Amino acid sequence: MRKIIAGLFILLSATLMSSCSKEDNYEGPNAAFKGRLLDNDSKENFLTETGGVQVKLEELSWSATPTPQFIPSKSDGTFEDTKLFSGHYRVTPANGAFWPVEGIEIDINGTTTQDFTLTPYLRITQFEHELQGTTLIMRCKLSAPKEAGLPRLLDIKPFVNISDYVGSGATISQYTDPNKVDINASWSGEIAAKTYEIRVPNLKSGRTFYARLGARVDDSYKQFNYSQIITITVP
Repeated sequence: MRKIIAGLFILLSATLMSSCSKEDNYEGPNAAFKGRLLDNDSKENFLTETGGVQVKLEELSWSATPTPQFIPSKSDGTFEDTKLFSGHYRVTPANGAFWPVEGIEIDINGTTTQDFTLTPYLRITQFEHELQGTTLIMRCKLSAPKEAGLPRLLDIKPFVNISDYVGSGATISQYTDPNKVDINASWSGEIAAKTYEIRVPNLKSGRTFYARLGARVDDSYKQFNYSQIITITVP
């Protein structure tokens, strides 16, 4: 009896070892998807931050109602994912400071490139800055590419960092919220005509900072429309 049990144990062990040693025949991710997010007016890269826009992918190869996956934008307004499965996808830029756009259907195989054009809720215009001692002064106006249906404006904030990755997710907090300008109003001619001034005091001497302004509306995501990034060296 013991010999029979021992024999069965050896046979089972050999079977398990054989099954574990077999190679996995499933293919891994074999496709990449990348592109640019473009401002519909300037045709330049959309002014955003890391994760400021999410590119939503829905693979339609196997289901009409798939679970979406997301590619976060890079700080330069591009996006890229190099670990996707080849297939037929619906792709929609989402979750950012722009008017909703229709998704497109596209086959992703190998390396596929697709750009998307976005209309921002707001544009920061006539952006100027100066340094007075250790105080950074930034001025701007706001414009709205589409006024009808624009959500209520919330505020304008300064974002300051010691690297050029600067935005709501990368800022020195003591320079941001205490110096914001609240608006809390619907779009109007008065807002369009106003020049906003934001002061950031007490920058540390001998340091180089990167700064920009961001304005946002009261939509579901409350992401910011940004100015260009400036470099400030405090004497």
